[in-house]
Amino acid sequence: MENTKKRYYHHKRKKPVNSAVQPESESKTPEKKIVPSENPSVRHSLNPNQRISVVIPLYNEEESLQELSDSLKSTFENLKCNYEVIFIDDGSTDKSFQKIKDINRRNNNFHCIKFRRNYGKSAALAKGFKAAKGNIIITMDADLQDDPSEIPELIKVLNSGYDLVSGWKKVRYDPFIKKHTSKIFNYFTSKLSGIRLHDFNCGLKAYKRDVVKSIRIYGEMHRYIPALAHLSGFKVTEKPVKHHARKYGVTKFGASRFVNGFLDLLTVSFTNKYMKRPLHFFGSMGILISAAGFLISMYLVILKIMEGKPLSDRPLFLVGIFMMVVGIQFLSLGLIAEMITKSNNSDEDILVEETI
Repeated sequence: MENTKKRYYHHKRKKPVNSAVQPESESKTPEKKIVPSENPSVRHSLNPNQRISVVIPLYNEEESLQELSDSLKSTFENLKCNYEVIFIDDGSTDKSFQKIKDINRRNNNFHCIKFRRNYGKSAALAKGFKAAKGNIIITMDADLQDDPSEIPELIKVLNSGYDLVSGWKKVRYDPFIKKHTSKIFNYFTSKLSGIRLHDFNCGLKAYKRDVVKSIRIYGEMHRYIPALAHLSGFKVTEKPVKHHARKYGVTKFGASRFVNGFLDLLTVSFTNKYMKRPLHFFGSMGILISAAGFLISMYLVILKIMEGKPLSDRPLFLVGIFMMVVGIQFLSLGLIAEMITKSNNSDEDILVEETI
């Protein structure tokens, strides 16, 4: 009986102890949420010897520059790393350059390259890549639609084994037409380039230095940098990023971007596959066209022999001869292109990843 009482007594004592412990653990949980992670940047795998270069092409964005520079400064103060911000003023006609000069006076980490006239985003990025001194290069737009607070996470993904991390505006604040034509553009680009990304044209990207120093962009090729990097053998991935509605001004791109974008996609696909072997393309086309023309002509000749039908009143016979001539011209063009390629052949565009 005594043992029973003792057990009961101990059981009774355990109840309040448990109930007292429970609120204590509950009180600790919110404490963990309140305490910040010292700095969010501590969690990001940024190597101490890495320097960050941010390249920002702009055209008439004077209203957004001060806010953008303040946000970038705050981001890099949290990261505690060496950094530089290079604005590329693509021939702005407003006070953008004056704003950047004021920013530079207060913080000499901010620089600017000013063009005499508007050359386009690809030219601006190419000049920025050439000037960048960092191990990691970030690109973003100056219209405040890209969020600088995404930079640490992009760096973290980049340092996990990739050469290029492209932002993915999963939730977009763009006009209806722009949003849905971009889906079509991204679909065809994925199919032709062989790499599946949701948003090739997102301005917010992170690159390792080797990527920007290796690829060549011109015209309007800036849309296809992830595809160019992938076709050059670099490891490319994407990461969802925040996207904001345009705060100031209007978009600088018109309807012509869709036609130009499609033509540039054909250029990227063709030059990367056949730049070093043009005869494979022109020769294949020439053989197919000549073979079709030859078969048509042979069919008509057999009809002439077997049934005595004249060839002079058969337009198809002329089509067959025309196709054979065109096919031979394609072959000749391929051979000429091969000779030009051979005379200019060099190993400068062969990218070496590592040597031991």
